[in-house]
Amino acid sequence: MKDQADKLRQIIANLKNRHVPNQVDSEKDIPRRSSRVITVTSGKGGVGKTNVAVNLAVSLSEYGFKVIILDADFGLANIDVIFGIVPQFTLVDVINNRKNILEILTEGPRNLKFISGGSGVEQLAKLDKSQLDKFVENISLLDKLADYIIIDTGAGVSENVISFVMAADEVLLVTTPEPTSITDAYALIKMVSNRNKTKPIKLIVNRAETQTEAENILKKLSLVAEKFLSVKLSPLGYVLNDEVVPKSVRMQQPFAIAYPKSNAAKHIRDICKRMVQIRVDRNHGGVKSFVNRLVSFLNN
Repeated sequence: MKDQADKLRQIIANLKNRHVPNQVDSEKDIPRRSSRVITVTSGKGGVGKTNVAVNLAVSLSEYGFKVIILDADFGLANIDVIFGIVPQFTLVDVINNRKNILEILTEGPRNLKFISGGSGVEQLAKLDKSQLDKFVENISLLDKLADYIIIDTGAGVSENVISFVMAADEVLLVTTPEPTSITDAYALIKMVSNRNKTKPIKLIVNRAETQTEAENILKKLSLVAEKFLSVKLSPLGYVLNDEVVPKSVRMQQPFAIAYPKSNAAKHIRDICKRMVQIRVDRNHGGVKSFVNRLVSFLNN
């Protein structure tokens, strides 16, 4: 376990160094990249999407990245429940000019920060250009604070959820081995493919009983999506069924913190490792571009 952790830290250090062209004398001389914005979604509720998002964020933070989680599941916000922390402010306070984006950041464990979306996402579509420009300028400050921004969307195939998926540079789709979950995941992929067949979607299987079962689902869903929808999915990994997960929820702690040696925590770290190794262009985009695209989709 220690060897694996040391190896991942070295990989992360090497990846970070690739973005610094020359030796610099101080941190302010290092060109600041945009945050890597990742949307986590699912075709239906109850598949453990939020647990995956939160524990992935914990793993990234433990390996030295600055991470902010945005709870955009305004129908059933759960991130504060998993953390056992009640946010004092939400995104609505920023939209209504009561607070700036830095003032609504809530401190979480492992140096994580999170934002409660409240009903703010729905209100974005109602802003006029002046209000929207001010909001985008405000939220763009997050690019200076975070290496990763993890967005936990609602579940299902509503227009709001699809808007998040279409606006994202990176999408993690969580499913379970249950036939209804796989069917709903496929329905979400189909809706995305009808709008953009090149949208990159990474697939995670949660609550599988065995490695073989998980790998079979990753393979079959990828094959079906490519054959019938011309969509190329990227299998990212799996989290096997583990009794520590519901225990940690009752404890209101992420399982990667409450049970760091559990199989579930190991599998999340494996997914984290694969994510970190994926090369992305972070000189463009970031949260500013994401929000502009999101509002455009919400208004269509």
